[in-house]
Amino acid sequence: MPDTLDPANLGAIFKAYDVRGLVPEQLDEELARATGRAFVQVVGAGTVVVGHDMRPSSPGMAGAFADGATEAGADVILIGLASTDQLYFASGHLGHPGAMFTASHNPAQYNGIKMCRANAVPIGMETGLADIRDAVAAGASSPSARQGTIENYDVLEAYAAHLVALAPVRGRRLKVVVDAGNGMAGYTAPAVFGRLGEDRVEVVPMYFELDGSFPNHEANPIDPDNLVDLQKRVVAEGADIGLAFDGDADRCFLVDERGQAVSPSTLTALIAARELAKEPGATVIHNLITSRAVPELVTELGGTPVRTRVGHSFIKATMAETDAIFGGEHSGHFYFRDFWRADSGMLAALHALAALAETDRPLSELLADYERYVVSGEINSTVGDQATVTAHIHDLYAGQPGITIDHLDGLTVAHDDWWFNVRPSNTEPLLRLNAEGRDEATMVDVRDTVLSLIRSDR
Repeated sequence: MPDTLDPANLGAIFKAYDVRGLVPEQLDEELARATGRAFVQVVGAGTVVVGHDMRPSSPGMAGAFADGATEAGADVILIGLASTDQLYFASGHLGHPGAMFTASHNPAQYNGIKMCRANAVPIGMETGLADIRDAVAAGASSPSARQGTIENYDVLEAYAAHLVALAPVRGRRLKVVVDAGNGMAGYTAPAVFGRLGEDRVEVVPMYFELDGSFPNHEANPIDPDNLVDLQKRVVAEGADIGLAFDGDADRCFLVDERGQAVSPSTLTALIAARELAKEPGATVIHNLITSRAVPELVTELGGTPVRTRVGHSFIKATMAETDAIFGGEHSGHFYFRDFWRADSGMLAALHALAALAETDRPLSELLADYERYVVSGEINSTVGDQATVTAHIHDLYAGQPGITIDHLDGLTVAHDDWWFNVRPSNTEPLLRLNAEGRDEATMVDVRDTVLSLIRSDR
């Protein structure tokens, strides 16, 4: 068995929600082929949909995965270049399990596989991913008596039509700057916005060239440094709004007409309001990092807010349990019941455009209705002993008047005027801090106090 299929290596690259590693040291076509075989065996798939992003290694690994799946007896539908939400669309539209080759926002030297069951149902460690890992480690089983087939199938136009039908944009004409970051939005945005027509939207493209080396900036819009080009361009163009997508285009971030970045919590609140107007009293999911403004506004609008852990498998599972109409995360992931409970950055962008086109107000004024607090954004610190540092912070705050503490995901400490959460990374020696306050001074005080505790041993 090659080194890449060694069980020790597999434990490092099969993460909580997907497979991800360095190419070719950890993840290569041999591992992709073995994963294709194991995926069919574990999921029991008769047909599998496979897509890939623009990274140089992606087409080869997608093809190897397809070969492994056919060896296990499944037929394969190759959709070719795709965003991750386009793969989810194909899984739901065609009713088959799927695999997407992408490393999302990660640097160029990485690649990965995101897998789902039919209708975009997620696969986590407890719902099949660990079994796939173990089957890969066990080695190839006997070939299936039936050799599967491979066919090519283009779903781009059907995907675009479905999204535009879910969030039609009507009203005034908008000027929109779109930063694709050399990722898959450079492929999907023209198809989606092209359906709106130039009489609805004037698109100013940035970095639409598909290039997995990311020559302009990392395709990771949660990092403020990667929004700078978009912010400048929005102001220079006099645009109404800016949109930034990550590498596989399943996340979206907004920039307003002043060039100011918009918190994903604010967009969560806006979309929640739109969805609740469509279905009064519905449930809306938000993770525990999301601003307090979200559950407050959902409640005021007659909906039911439900708080979850961070991560798409938790969000999607809770959406299924509660029949929630929508879910949002601080990381720019937005989930829609009408999109098989999957996340779609492009559908979130369409909701923002639709809301803006319906009013004569600039985006900053429109979103002011949904902003109540000041957030820190996610701050990462390298910490060797995450558990000890977290326990120390817990002990300092436990028992203080007016303080509540929970451990739904990491450590959350809350007060009437502020809250913060400290979570360990699943894959790196990092602690992630998010803080929020009623005003800037409160947030800064909480943020800096907790950061000093986190970094005191460095």
